[in-house]
Amino acid sequence: MSVVRLVIGEFGGALAYYNLINRHCVDMLPRLVLRALLLAVLLLSSFGGHAGAASPRVGFLAPGTPESSAPVLAGLRQGLRENGYVEGTDITIDARYAYGKFDLLPDLARELLGLPVDVLVTYVTDASIAARKSSKTIPIVMVGVSDPVASGLVVSLSRPGGNVTGTSGVFAEGAGRRLQFLKETIPGTMRVAVLWNPENRVFQSQVLRETEAAARTLGLQLRLFEAHDAASIETAFVAIAKYDIAALNVLPDPIFAVHHARIAELALKARLPSVSANSAFAEAGGLMAYGPSIPQLGRDAAKYVAKLIRGANAADLPIEQPTKFELVINMKTAKQIGITVPQSLMVSADRLLE
Repeated sequence: MSVVRLVIGEFGGALAYYNLINRHCVDMLPRLVLRALLLAVLLLSSFGGHAGAASPRVGFLAPGTPESSAPVLAGLRQGLRENGYVEGTDITIDARYAYGKFDLLPDLARELLGLPVDVLVTYVTDASIAARKSSKTIPIVMVGVSDPVASGLVVSLSRPGGNVTGTSGVFAEGAGRRLQFLKETIPGTMRVAVLWNPENRVFQSQVLRETEAAARTLGLQLRLFEAHDAASIETAFVAIAKYDIAALNVLPDPIFAVHHARIAELALKARLPSVSANSAFAEAGGLMAYGPSIPQLGRDAAKYVAKLIRGANAADLPIEQPTKFELVINMKTAKQIGITVPQSLMVSADRLLE
């Protein structure tokens, strides 16, 4: 696609040169010389200073911020390098962020598609849906989507059937494990606070349903607290303090990722054992995290991008699910809130942060 646009653009420029020369020089130069000049312009334009315009262009759309999206974008860049594409040399990446304003995603998707891009990488469900509604032709590689079939993004995991492919983060399937880890860590736990973002509509509702189903199985009572920015996170913790809450479950969300450090700090202050799907939460001071490796999701997405650039059809590329999940436990936080992490969890943890 990039090559076609390059040739059309360069030919148009060359034709303009030809017309200019033809108007002013027709009486001085033989027609054969004019044709030679036209050929020279075409050759110089195609192989000279504009050769870089033929490089594939990849769009990246995320509902969060550059900071919260950095791990997946770093994984994407690494994966592209592993597939022979170095940003700035062999490929261009244009990123757009909604900064928590999910209603901006459709406009940002259309902006990227209008550049235009050869492939659009979309981070999490709502961004993928916005892109899919904006184009039925440009290949879209989704990252971290909980249930792409239920979301209407693809027909099936084995044969997506449209212009969307990529990875499913199966965050929803980890919901039960996160509650299980909390229950093992705090025997007798009954009431768990759930921090969720209603503005992240499709993704959060899917994960929330799985969390509620797991809670019923485990005999836990959930109380939901809404938050979508820094101020509402503070308000949520004020509300949590009014109830008899034993632990905190932070649902995976790009906005919560922006505020991981503050959420962990508030949980620690309230002496609440806490869990999230993002390892960065445990690194910031949360008690534990369990979920797929975010950088690895980006690396996996890069494989799709490379295949699509080389001519593959998105409809024929099966959806992959992550094979690597990380359990990260912050032992320093456990000590500060006065709990003992079960030996069984410590043994199975991928990382213990001292």
